[in-house]
Amino acid sequence: MRLAEIFERVIGRDAPLEFHAFDGSTAGDPDAPARVVVRSPIALSHLASAPGELGLARAYVSGTLDIQGDMYTALASMSAATLEGIPPSVGAELMVKLGAYRLWWPTRRPDAESRLHGRKHSKRRDQAAITHHYDVSNRFYEWVLGPSMAYTCAVYPDADSSLEEAQWTKHDLVARKLGLAPGMRLLDVGCGWGGMVVHAAKHYGVRALGVTLSRKQAEWGQKEIAEAGLTELAEIRHQDYRDVAESGFDAVSSIGLTEHVGKAHLGEYFRSLHARLRPGGRLLNHCITRPDNAQPAKVGGFLNRYVFPDGELESPGHLMSQMHDAGFEVRHAENLREHYAKTLERWCANLDERWDEAVREVGMSRARVWRLYLAGSRLGFDRNTVQLHQMLGVRLDGTQAHMPLRPTW
Repeated sequence: MRLAEIFERVIGRDAPLEFHAFDGSTAGDPDAPARVVVRSPIALSHLASAPGELGLARAYVSGTLDIQGDMYTALASMSAATLEGIPPSVGAELMVKLGAYRLWWPTRRPDAESRLHGRKHSKRRDQAAITHHYDVSNRFYEWVLGPSMAYTCAVYPDADSSLEEAQWTKHDLVARKLGLAPGMRLLDVGCGWGGMVVHAAKHYGVRALGVTLSRKQAEWGQKEIAEAGLTELAEIRHQDYRDVAESGFDAVSSIGLTEHVGKAHLGEYFRSLHARLRPGGRLLNHCITRPDNAQPAKVGGFLNRYVFPDGELESPGHLMSQMHDAGFEVRHAENLREHYAKTLERWCANLDERWDEAVREVGMSRARVWRLYLAGSRLGFDRNTVQLHQMLGVRLDGTQAHMPLRPTW
């Protein structure tokens, strides 16, 4: 049996895919929305040396395997692939082929793969992890994220709302949950390019400080603040949140930072944010979560090697317990899973629309990492393997929370 036919048997004859292989074989539906092309024996060597998603990712990022057309459809079909559903003779033949290719076609890891050193979640290693993912190219991020430069889950007020409308709604939802008002002081940790900082200063008259470990983000954000005429109210620093000296903030927002903290350091993280708030001050923690405690916190395989080195995801229940243990009273929690799937769908479309420019800007390997990561993440939110939670906590003023009797947001 030739290679394309084996792949078709492994993934499933009913999958909406077409298969092409370097041995000249083809299989599947020629009118399918996606095509899998095995361009080189090295692709099979990657699959043999790292079975599962990591081997597939290395083959795709290196260009020895290509996925043409609808990446989301291809991943949805390939994620269900298993050797259990095919005859033992076909499985044995595939294993023999993979073993031979691994022996005769040695591989090396693509350059886009991260290589971190030092103690996990030390300040130096966290800086390196953030630099790997965020200090890529501000121009590239502008193309993918759109004018808002918001690299976190948007909140869609309507199903047909634009990405920009949804990102504005997200920032405004955070502001209203925090009860922002003119004259207040906001600390935004892991502020990215400063979307929340600018929104709070511009629309609520808040004095806002944002901190990020990405130097390129800080430079871009400070320029945006100056152009908006907000320098008297807003500031973005290239700084670790643990090194912020100020305290007495009325509110703290953390939008997409918790994933980088690490499960073992969550207590320290929440205690640090608690200490920076005045009594009665609020924290809005917005992050990707696991749907339960059954899976390990550490992200594995492709995401850990290529996208979020040292990233860890916890369940909402664990995060809530950690917030309580740090002194917060949690007053509200909300799951925005479907909103993140819609956000990622738009980012995928943006990348496809600017694909050639993106490749010229960051290189083919990095662009392929992003195409695979965005579509795979969208699939994860659609299938409920990951979620997105906002949790609102308050640092009590004695026994008083100073919260409205019912939510006002």
